Amino acid sequence: MTPRELLRQTAARFRAVQLPDPEVDGAVLLSHVLCLPALTLRLDTDTQLTPAQLDAYEALCAQRLRRTPLQYLTHEQSFLGRSFYVDDRVLIPRPETELLAERAIDALRRRGGSPSALDLCCGSGCLAVSLALGMPAAEVDAADLSPGALDVTRRNAEVLAARVGLYQGDLFQAVADRRYDLIVSNPPYIPSHECPLLQAEVLREPRMALSGGPDGLDFYRRIAMEAPDHLLPGGLVLMEVGWNQGETVRALMADAGFPRTAVYPDLQGIPRIVEAEL
Repeated sequence: MTPRELLRQTAARFRAVQLPDPEVDGAVLLSHVLCLPALTLRLDTDTQLTPAQLDAYEALCAQRLRRTPLQYLTHEQSFLGRSFYVDDRVLIPRPETELLAERAIDALRRRGGSPSALDLCCGSGCLAVSLALGMPAAEVDAADLSPGALDVTRRNAEVLAARVGLYQGDLFQAVADRRYDLIVSNPPYIPSHECPLLQAEVLREPRMALSGGPDGLDFYRRIAMEAPDHLLPGGLVLMEVGWNQGETVRALMADAGFPRTAVYPDLQGIPRIVEAEL
């Protein structure tokens, strides 16, 4: 069987179970197995695939049909133009989080010198690693309650040659008395009662990285109260929030004593980033 024939059959199988992007998913999985560009494979009507290649591909397709996220099968997700390793111990980085990373990098550059930064609830480490690479003079730490998440962050930092300190613990307990110029976080923010209603692929991601308590705000309340003790004078907090949480989280930060707060939209105009400065 040729790649083009196989991809046509795979797309039909994926479409039958209503996978969102059947053609793309099939091509990406075959590209992963053969280490060849997906576009090349889509056009290949000559190459005969070996039984071993077909078996490896079928094993991945079977998992995708069970709604395992594509990124967990290829162990790869692009973030700010870099390839990050991901598996089912971490949340898959989303495009909107790139905006948070870009704003955080800009904040560190404006600070100048050798600023310090903390990625709280670091997951895959996409934020911490991006900060460390975007501002090489910065001292960047990453903290997470999950040892598995920290293993993934460590792997990404090593592969991408980023200098990142790793700390395990429950929010700020992980970093004890340390203080930072910048704290950046994409914490769990989905209301717990909404989690079972999420897309099948999202349900394969770690629940602890998704559920933010009954109203989705548990982590923001803790960050608002505890962050001042871990910020240097003039320090900044930048956080990603859910589509309808921006003003509520901004108010939480203001009520906690942050004199300057703001909310910024994503590329769709949705309030997505809350900023609070001491």
